[in-house]
Amino acid sequence: MVQAVHTLPEGEPVYGVTSLADEVYVLRGKERDQVEVYDVNSYCLQRCLTVPDIGGVRDMTSCEHYRCVYIANNSGECIHRLDVQGASTRWYVHDKPRGLSVNAAHNLLVTCRVVRKIKEFSSHGDLLRELTLPDDVINPRHAIQTPNGEFIVCHGDRDDAVHRVCKISADGRDIIKSHGGQRGSDIGQYRMPIHLAVDNNEFVFVADLDNRRVTLLSPTVDYIRQVFSLDDLKGVPSRLCLDINRRRLYVVDNQWKDDKYTAGHVVAFSV
Repeated sequence: MVQAVHTLPEGEPVYGVTSLADEVYVLRGKERDQVEVYDVNSYCLQRCLTVPDIGGVRDMTSCEHYRCVYIANNSGECIHRLDVQGASTRWYVHDKPRGLSVNAAHNLLVTCRVVRKIKEFSSHGDLLRELTLPDDVINPRHAIQTPNGEFIVCHGDRDDAVHRVCKISADGRDIIKSHGGQRGSDIGQYRMPIHLAVDNNEFVFVADLDNRRVTLLSPTVDYIRQVFSLDDLKGVPSRLCLDINRRRLYVVDNQWKDDKYTAGHVVAFSV
Protein backbone atom coordinates (compact mmCIF):
# COMPACT_ATOMS: atom_id res chain seq x y z
CA MET A 1 0.00 0.00 0.00
CA VAL A 2 1.09 3.55 -0.63
CA GLN A 3 1.18 6.24 2.04
CA ALA A 4 -1.00 9.33 2.33
CA VAL A 5 1.33 12.29 2.92
CA HIS A 6 -1.06 15.25 2.93
CA THR A 7 -4.73 16.15 2.66
CA LEU A 8 -5.74 19.46 1.12
CA PRO A 9 -8.63 21.43 2.67
CA GLU A 10 -12.23 20.23 2.54
CA GLY A 11 -14.66 22.39 0.60
CA GLU A 12 -16.98 22.33 -2.37
CA PRO A 13 -16.87 19.18 -4.53
CA VAL A 14 -13.67 18.77 -6.56
CA TYR A 15 -13.88 18.04 -10.30
CA GLY A 16 -10.20 18.04 -11.24
CA VAL A 17 -6.65 18.10 -9.94
CA THR A 18 -3.39 18.59 -11.80
CA SER A 19 0.20 19.64 -11.16
CA LEU A 20 2.17 22.23 -13.09
CA ALA A 21 5.75 23.29 -12.30
CA ASP A 22 5.87 23.64 -8.51
CA GLU A 23 2.15 23.94 -7.93
CA VAL A 24 -0.98 21.82 -7.55
CA TYR A 25 -4.23 23.04 -9.13
CA VAL A 26 -7.58 22.01 -7.66
CA LEU A 27 -10.85 22.60 -9.56
CA ARG A 28 -14.06 23.09 -7.59
CA GLY A 29 -17.62 23.47 -8.78
CA LYS A 30 -18.55 27.02 -7.74
CA GLU A 31 -19.22 30.44 -9.26
CA ARG A 32 -15.93 32.18 -8.40
CA ASP A 33 -12.39 31.16 -7.40
CA GLN A 34 -12.97 27.78 -9.02
CA VAL A 35 -9.25 27.00 -9.27
CA GLU A 36 -7.19 26.82 -6.07
CA VAL A 37 -3.40 26.81 -6.50
CA TYR A 38 -1.20 25.22 -3.82
CA ASP A 39 2.56 25.01 -3.37
CA VAL A 40 3.67 21.48 -4.24
CA ASN A 41 6.02 21.19 -1.24
CA SER A 42 4.28 23.03 1.60
CA TYR A 43 0.74 22.53 0.25
CA CYS A 44 -0.01 26.13 1.28
CA LEU A 45 -2.65 27.96 -0.75
CA GLN A 46 -0.94 30.44 -3.09
CA ARG A 47 -3.85 32.03 -4.96
CA CYS A 48 -7.29 31.40 -6.44
CA LEU A 49 -8.25 31.86 -10.09
CA THR A 50 -11.70 32.72 -11.39
CA VAL A 51 -12.71 31.38 -14.79
CA PRO A 52 -15.49 33.47 -16.38
CA ASP A 53 -18.58 31.92 -17.97
CA ILE A 54 -17.95 28.44 -16.70
CA GLY A 55 -20.42 25.82 -15.52
CA GLY A 56 -20.71 22.07 -15.37
CA VAL A 57 -16.96 21.49 -14.98
CA ARG A 58 -15.88 17.87 -15.46
CA ASP A 59 -12.09 17.59 -15.52
CA MET A 60 -8.78 19.43 -15.55
CA THR A 61 -5.29 18.69 -16.86
CA SER A 62 -2.10 20.63 -17.52
CA CYS A 63 0.70 20.95 -20.07
CA GLU A 64 4.25 21.60 -18.90
CA HIS A 65 5.36 22.46 -22.45
CA TYR A 66 2.89 25.31 -22.91
CA ARG A 67 2.65 26.06 -19.15
CA CYS A 68 -1.12 26.06 -19.11
CA VAL A 69 -4.12 24.35 -17.56
CA TYR A 70 -7.19 23.05 -19.42
CA ILE A 71 -10.70 22.71 -17.97
CA ALA A 72 -13.60 20.74 -19.47
CA ASN A 73 -16.89 22.68 -19.42
CA ASN A 74 -19.61 20.10 -19.97
CA SER A 75 -22.64 22.40 -20.08
CA GLY A 76 -20.91 24.91 -22.38
CA GLU A 77 -19.42 22.16 -24.59
CA CYS A 78 -16.07 23.94 -24.51
CA ILE A 79 -12.53 23.90 -23.14
CA HIS A 80 -11.08 26.71 -21.03
CA ARG A 81 -7.34 27.30 -21.27
CA LEU A 82 -5.61 29.13 -18.40
CA ASP A 83 -2.03 30.32 -18.31
CA VAL A 84 -0.14 30.33 -15.01
CA GLN A 85 -1.13 33.96 -14.36
CA GLY A 86 -4.80 33.04 -14.74
CA ALA A 87 -5.52 34.62 -18.16
CA SER A 88 -8.10 32.46 -19.91
CA THR A 89 -9.35 31.70 -23.39
CA ARG A 90 -11.81 29.06 -24.58
CA TRP A 91 -12.83 27.07 -27.62
CA TYR A 92 -15.81 24.86 -28.46
CA VAL A 93 -15.72 21.08 -28.62
CA HIS A 94 -19.23 20.83 -30.15
CA ASP A 95 -19.83 17.81 -27.92
CA LYS A 96 -19.91 17.44 -24.17
CA PRO A 97 -16.30 17.04 -22.96
CA ARG A 98 -15.56 14.62 -20.14
CA GLY A 99 -12.00 13.46 -19.45
CA LEU A 100 -8.89 15.43 -20.45
CA SER A 101 -5.26 14.45 -20.98
CA VAL A 102 -2.19 15.76 -22.82
CA ASN A 103 -0.21 13.50 -25.16
CA ALA A 104 3.49 13.37 -26.08
CA ALA A 105 2.91 15.87 -28.91
CA HIS A 106 1.64 18.38 -26.29
CA ASN A 107 -1.87 18.24 -27.74
CA LEU A 108 -5.06 18.03 -25.68
CA LEU A 109 -7.15 14.85 -25.83
CA VAL A 110 -10.82 15.32 -25.01
CA THR A 111 -12.98 12.28 -24.29
CA CYS A 112 -16.59 12.87 -25.35
CA ARG A 113 -18.70 10.29 -23.52
CA VAL A 114 -22.04 10.49 -25.29
CA VAL A 115 -20.69 10.24 -28.87
CA ARG A 116 -17.87 7.79 -27.90
CA LYS A 117 -15.14 9.93 -29.40
CA ILE A 118 -11.66 11.18 -28.61
CA LYS A 119 -10.98 14.62 -30.05
CA GLU A 120 -7.41 15.90 -30.34
CA PHE A 121 -6.83 19.66 -30.23
CA SER A 122 -3.77 21.87 -30.46
CA SER A 123 -2.99 23.99 -27.41
CA HIS A 124 -4.96 26.87 -28.92
CA GLY A 125 -8.03 24.91 -29.94
CA ASP A 126 -7.43 23.72 -33.50
CA LEU A 127 -9.17 20.38 -34.06
CA LEU A 128 -6.47 18.02 -35.33
CA ARG A 129 -8.42 14.77 -35.51
CA GLU A 130 -11.25 12.84 -33.93
CA LEU A 131 -11.46 9.12 -33.33
CA THR A 132 -14.65 7.10 -32.90
CA LEU A 133 -14.15 4.33 -30.36
CA PRO A 134 -15.28 0.71 -30.92
CA ASP A 135 -19.02 0.04 -30.61
CA ASP A 136 -18.69 -1.87 -27.35
CA VAL A 137 -16.81 0.95 -25.59
CA ILE A 138 -19.92 2.47 -24.03
CA ASN A 139 -19.77 5.71 -22.04
CA PRO A 140 -16.00 6.32 -22.18
CA ARG A 141 -14.91 8.54 -19.30
CA HIS A 142 -11.21 9.20 -19.80
CA ALA A 143 -8.48 8.40 -22.32
CA ILE A 144 -4.69 8.68 -22.15
CA GLN A 145 -2.37 8.12 -25.12
CA THR A 146 0.78 6.06 -24.59
CA PRO A 147 4.10 6.98 -26.26
CA ASN A 148 3.56 4.37 -29.00
CA GLY A 149 0.25 5.99 -29.96
CA GLU A 150 -2.16 3.51 -28.39
CA PHE A 151 -4.88 4.64 -25.97
CA ILE A 152 -5.85 3.55 -22.48
CA VAL A 153 -9.59 4.15 -22.05
CA CYS A 154 -11.92 3.52 -19.11
CA HIS A 155 -15.63 3.11 -19.74
CA GLY A 156 -18.92 2.18 -18.12
CA ASP A 157 -21.74 4.12 -16.47
CA ARG A 158 -23.76 2.94 -13.47
CA ASP A 159 -26.46 1.23 -15.54
CA ASP A 160 -24.09 -0.34 -18.07
CA ALA A 161 -23.40 -4.08 -17.93
CA VAL A 162 -19.71 -3.77 -18.91
CA HIS A 163 -17.15 -1.74 -16.96
CA ARG A 164 -13.58 -1.98 -18.28
CA VAL A 165 -10.20 -0.45 -18.89
CA CYS A 166 -9.17 -1.02 -22.51
CA LYS A 167 -5.98 -0.66 -24.49
CA ILE A 168 -7.09 0.58 -27.91
CA SER A 169 -5.19 0.80 -31.19
CA ALA A 170 -3.73 4.11 -32.36
CA ASP A 171 -6.49 4.57 -34.94
CA GLY A 172 -9.14 4.05 -32.26
CA ARG A 173 -10.78 1.13 -34.07
CA ASP A 174 -9.70 -1.99 -32.20
CA ILE A 175 -9.50 -3.15 -28.60
CA ILE A 176 -6.07 -4.73 -28.18
CA LYS A 177 -6.70 -5.94 -24.63
CA SER A 178 -9.01 -5.10 -21.75
CA HIS A 179 -9.28 -5.51 -17.99
CA GLY A 180 -12.69 -5.87 -16.38
CA GLY A 181 -15.99 -6.95 -17.85
CA GLN A 182 -19.24 -7.52 -16.01
CA ARG A 183 -19.85 -4.85 -13.38
CA GLY A 184 -18.82 -6.00 -9.89
CA SER A 185 -16.57 -5.64 -6.87
CA ASP A 186 -14.27 -8.66 -7.14
CA ILE A 187 -10.64 -8.38 -8.23
CA GLY A 188 -10.74 -7.95 -11.97
CA GLN A 189 -14.05 -6.08 -11.87
CA TYR A 190 -15.09 -2.43 -11.72
CA ARG A 191 -18.09 -0.39 -10.75
CA MET A 192 -17.66 2.76 -12.80
CA PRO A 193 -13.95 3.20 -13.64
CA ILE A 194 -13.98 6.96 -13.99
CA HIS A 195 -10.44 8.33 -14.34
CA LEU A 196 -6.88 7.24 -15.16
CA ALA A 197 -3.25 8.12 -14.57
CA VAL A 198 -0.30 6.52 -16.38
CA ASP A 199 3.34 6.66 -15.27
CA ASN A 200 6.42 6.86 -17.47
CA ASN A 201 6.72 3.05 -17.49
CA GLU A 202 3.07 2.80 -18.67
CA PHE A 203 1.68 1.38 -15.43
CA VAL A 204 -1.95 2.44 -15.12
CA PHE A 205 -3.78 3.79 -12.06
CA VAL A 206 -7.59 3.46 -12.27
CA ALA A 207 -10.07 5.34 -10.08
CA ASP A 208 -12.88 2.83 -9.48
CA LEU A 209 -15.62 5.15 -8.24
CA ASP A 210 -18.36 2.99 -6.75
CA ASN A 211 -15.90 0.42 -5.39
CA ARG A 212 -14.08 3.28 -3.62
CA ARG A 213 -10.64 2.10 -4.67
CA VAL A 214 -7.74 2.79 -7.01
CA THR A 215 -6.39 -0.18 -8.95
CA LEU A 216 -2.89 -0.53 -10.40
CA LEU A 217 -2.54 -2.29 -13.78
CA SER A 218 0.56 -3.33 -15.69
CA PRO A 219 1.48 -1.85 -19.09
CA THR A 220 -0.43 -4.79 -20.61
CA VAL A 221 -3.49 -3.85 -18.46
CA ASP A 222 -3.16 -6.88 -16.19
CA TYR A 223 -4.11 -6.58 -12.54
CA ILE A 224 -1.29 -5.89 -10.07
CA ARG A 225 -2.89 -4.67 -6.81
CA GLN A 226 -5.08 -2.17 -5.04
CA VAL A 227 -3.16 1.03 -4.41
CA PHE A 228 -4.42 2.00 -0.94
CA SER A 229 -6.86 1.15 1.81
CA LEU A 230 -10.45 2.38 1.90
CA ASP A 231 -9.59 3.92 5.27
CA ASP A 232 -7.55 6.55 3.40
CA LEU A 233 -10.72 8.02 1.85
CA LYS A 234 -13.83 9.66 3.28
CA GLY A 235 -15.82 9.29 0.08
CA VAL A 236 -15.21 8.15 -3.50
CA PRO A 237 -12.11 8.58 -5.73
CA SER A 238 -13.33 10.57 -8.73
CA ARG A 239 -10.20 12.09 -10.35
CA LEU A 240 -6.47 11.28 -10.41
CA CYS A 241 -3.25 13.12 -11.20
CA LEU A 242 0.21 11.57 -11.11
CA ASP A 243 3.24 13.81 -10.58
CA ILE A 244 5.81 11.45 -12.06
CA ASN A 245 8.90 13.42 -11.01
CA ARG A 246 7.88 13.66 -7.35
CA ARG A 247 6.12 10.26 -7.27
CA ARG A 248 2.95 11.82 -5.90
CA LEU A 249 -0.50 10.52 -6.77
CA TYR A 250 -3.22 13.11 -6.16
CA VAL A 251 -6.64 11.56 -5.58
CA VAL A 252 -9.86 13.57 -5.55
CA ASP A 253 -11.96 12.33 -2.62
CA ASN A 254 -15.59 13.47 -2.94
CA GLN A 255 -18.46 12.71 -0.62
CA TRP A 256 -21.56 11.36 -2.38
CA LYS A 257 -25.08 11.81 -1.01
CA ASP A 258 -28.53 11.94 -2.63
CA ASP A 259 -27.08 11.26 -6.09
CA LYS A 260 -24.62 14.17 -6.06
CA TYR A 261 -21.26 15.24 -4.73
CA THR A 262 -21.69 17.28 -1.56
CA ALA A 263 -18.09 18.10 -0.55
CA GLY A 264 -14.56 17.15 -1.48
CA HIS A 265 -10.82 17.44 -1.03
CA VAL A 266 -7.60 16.07 -2.51
CA VAL A 267 -5.33 13.49 -0.85
CA ALA A 268 -1.66 13.29 -1.87
CA PHE A 269 -0.13 9.80 -1.77
CA SER A 270 3.52 8.80 -2.07
CA VAL A 271 3.85 6.08 -4.73
